[in-house]
Amino acid sequence: MNTLSWIRGVNGTLGRLVPGHIASKMHRAFLTPYTRPPRDWELPVLERAERITLRFGLSALRWGQGPTVLLMHGWEGRPTQFAKIIETLVDAGYTVVALDGPAHGRSPGDEAHVGLFARAVLEAAAELPPLKAVIGHSMGAASVLLAMQLGLRAEAVVSIAGPARLLGVLRGFARHLNLPPRARAAFIRKVERDVGLPVAKLDVSGYQLDVPGLIVHAEDDRLVPASEAQVIHDAWFDSRLLMLEQGGHQRVLADPRVVSGVLDLLKRSDMPLRQSA
Repeated sequence: MNTLSWIRGVNGTLGRLVPGHIASKMHRAFLTPYTRPPRDWELPVLERAERITLRFGLSALRWGQGPTVLLMHGWEGRPTQFAKIIETLVDAGYTVVALDGPAHGRSPGDEAHVGLFARAVLEAAAELPPLKAVIGHSMGAASVLLAMQLGLRAEAVVSIAGPARLLGVLRGFARHLNLPPRARAAFIRKVERDVGLPVAKLDVSGYQLDVPGLIVHAEDDRLVPASEAQVIHDAWFDSRLLMLEQGGHQRVLADPRVVSGVLDLLKRSDMPLRQSA
């Protein structure tokens, strides 16, 4: 029996007997990321980066000169996962700042969730020059869209492999670990307490998305269903949806069509608004 099967078995049994205890254990697991080192293909862009420290100890990497584009990685992710996008943006004349999310990389903290990531994006935006664009991947994408509801200002936003609803993420996690109904409900309440909002409110269908956007997703993404991208697109009037047949959850970041789509969005945001008649 592998470790996951053992955990699922324990959760299925004890989750009925002591749902609060099991919910607490899974809550800690859900909020505690592991540090994963960069892959070999990430090292060249890492070597060219300037390490900076923002307010409240947030760590980030910076490249290039020009209008600023802010990047936010996903759960257990790294700034250098955006390597291809970073290289292209720098060559095109942009400054790129990529955050280490809370409890990731060199940023402080022991726990992470979408609310903490959103606040990190807001803190960085308050310290950096006006943002040309913000790009988020996975939970980073969800945090950027949430940050927009909390006052984030940027000329354009890109969501890559992001979920449309936090409730779906939590239910998927609970199903994966075989939490019975009472333990599942207790687990969700604990996450709501951390984020500070009911999970029903963390749903893009109720968001105000009022800047040009690009939504990217791969149909073979096994972590976040591709159907989430359509939900985001339906809620975001001024957005383009780029669906790729392949790319999974991570490889999509290096797809040339994604890089091209990001550049096209930035050029579009440079165009002057039409004057009303």
